[in-house]
Amino acid sequence: MNYGVVSQEQLEQIDKILNEKLIRIGVDCVIIIDMAGNIITAKENGKTKYDVYSFAALAAGNFATVDAMAKLVGETEFSLLFHKGTECNIHFSKIDDELLLITMFGKTISLGYLRLNVVEAIEEIRKLWANG
Repeated sequence: MNYGVVSQEQLEQIDKILNEKLIRIGVDCVIIIDMAGNIITAKENGKTKYDVYSFAALAAGNFATVDAMAKLVGETEFSLLFHKGTECNIHFSKIDDELLLITMFGKTISLGYLRLNVVEAIEEIRKLWANG
C-alpha cells in the first residue's frame, strides 16, 4: 500500500469510514499516523481538546518501543496495544506495516465493541487502498 499518494477522494472516504465506524459509536478521537508519527488524518467528536500532533509523535514512539519488546520475547510484533485509564482509554491497531490507527474513547464504550468496529474500519480502509 502506498499511502504517500493518497488522493483527496481517498482521504474523504477514509474520514467517512472513521466517522461511521468510530466517531458515531462514541469514540472521542481517532488518528491515523505513519510509524514516524506523521498524521495522515484525524477525526474527533467536537468535544475534545487533544493535541493530536504531540500525541501522534508520542504514540509512534510508544508503538516502536512495544514492537522492540515483542522481538525480545520472540514475537514478530504486537499488532495491538491498549492503555486503560479511569476516564480515557487508548487503543492502537496496525493498519499495515506503515500505518497505525489510534482510538481514544471513554468508559461508556466496551473494549470488545470498540475492537469490533476498529477491525471493520481497518478492513474497509485496506479495501479502499487496494482498489485505489
